[in-house]
Amino acid sequence: MTTRFKKNRKKRGHVSAGHGRVGKHRKHPGGRGNAGGMHHHRILFDKYHPGYFGKVGMRYFHKLRNKFYCPIVNIDKLWSMVPQEIKDKSTKDNVPLIDVSQFGYFKVLGKGTLPEDKPFVVKAKLISKIAEKKIKQAGGAVYSPELHSKREPVLASHLHGQNQMIGPKQTMQDSLSDLLPAGSLSIPEHISH
Repeated sequence: MTTRFKKNRKKRGHVSAGHGRVGKHRKHPGGRGNAGGMHHHRILFDKYHPGYFGKVGMRYFHKLRNKFYCPIVNIDKLWSMVPQEIKDKSTKDNVPLIDVSQFGYFKVLGKGTLPEDKPFVVKAKLISKIAEKKIKQAGGAVYSPELHSKREPVLASHLHGQNQMIGPKQTMQDSLSDLLPAGSLSIPEHISH
């Protein structure tokens, strides 16, 4: 912008240009940076930064945050992860497998509802009990590698209320086929791994 159009040109001819007389408009009258957060700037800090001051609880020295990293996803988002072409091909006898770890999620939680008459198999590191219950009620199944890779065999609830033993050395495909009723659901080969 050219100088003659600038707002500051309006100050010309008014001696101090709106900044008072000798010694005014200098340095930092309110303090530098975040100074006065508990004093003369308290209103601003309370309004826009509540909880800025003070401590809560105990300190955790040398916390390795990677051990606690567990991004979550709710079941109401699962169906949107399936590509449209696979949605079109899916039937009650040929259901999609959703591996949430491919989307950056570790745990599946049970908030929301699932689409009716559209069962699918969910693979995740961790699955909450409510999420597992809702997925199975919708006709689907769940698979958790950590749950099925323990040394002792783990009980997995069958879709029809029966219990089956899943051994530690079974492959994912074997475990899924055990989870599902015979001839009821099958997983397309191109998305089973």
